[in-house]
Amino acid sequence: MSDRLKTDIGREAEDIAARHLEDDGFVVLWRNVRIGALEVDIVAKKEDLVAIVEVRSRGPGSFEGALASITREKRRLLVRASRGIWRGRLKKMDDVERVRIDVIAVTLGAPPTVEWIKGAITEQDG
Repeated sequence: MSDRLKTDIGREAEDIAARHLEDDGFVVLWRNVRIGALEVDIVAKKEDLVAIVEVRSRGPGSFEGALASITREKRRLLVRASRGIWRGRLKKMDDVERVRIDVIAVTLGAPPTVEWIKGAITEQDG
């Protein structure tokens, strides 16, 4: 699969995930946030909660599911990136009391399916 095709699939999956979050009452604050060499797909807020969201995607019929693609190293990097977002942006926001790391897995198809695991990655993963 070409890098361009992967990028297009990833962008489509992120768009679907962002709409899913918005449908649940979240406001997307930022997308594709860079913390040094790390990148977070979506940062969204609902009331006093900020969800830092990793979006994973696969085509229909893929051998490995989207969630299975999150390695121990990826979890560690997401915790590190979340700490950076907290220090750099979130702790300055008076109305943020909770932060969690979610994973949204999108399987592209007609229609696409979305699996949202809230709190999928915790501080212990870091």
